Amino acid sequence: MKAIATRQDGYRHSVRIRQHELMIDEPSELGGTDEAPSPLELLAASLAGCMAVTMEMYANRKGWDVGGLEVECEFTPAERGTPTRFGIVLRLPENLTDDQVIRLTVIAAKCPVHRTLDGEVMFDERVERVSLAS
Repeated sequence: MKAIATRQDGYRHSVRIRQHELMIDEPSELGGTDEAPSPLELLAASLAGCMAVTMEMYANRKGWDVGGLEVECEFTPAERGTPTRFGIVLRLPENLTDDQVIRLTVIAAKCPVHRTLDGEVMFDERVERVSLAS
């Protein structure tokens, strides 16, 4: 998997993922133009979306109707002396049994983004000097 971020103007960047393109920016109070979500907001969106899709796939295999399930993810980045915190709320239909809710909760935490954030992360970084078009 690969994403390529290219500067557009100020802090606004175009991000290409396969044939898709999305924008990122920073809020105006951080010097951006607030024309798109920030990278950290997209991290929270990735976690919420991945958990929702994972539960939906599981429910489909089981033949369960999960209707308009919703995952809310609030994200507080780490600061000196405090860990990164994700506050997650799973909103599931009332008609599900307690067992179904437990199983969906367990499977949601096994989504690829949750597992990535929960596991060890390594970075292999390098610099390539290239002629950039202005």
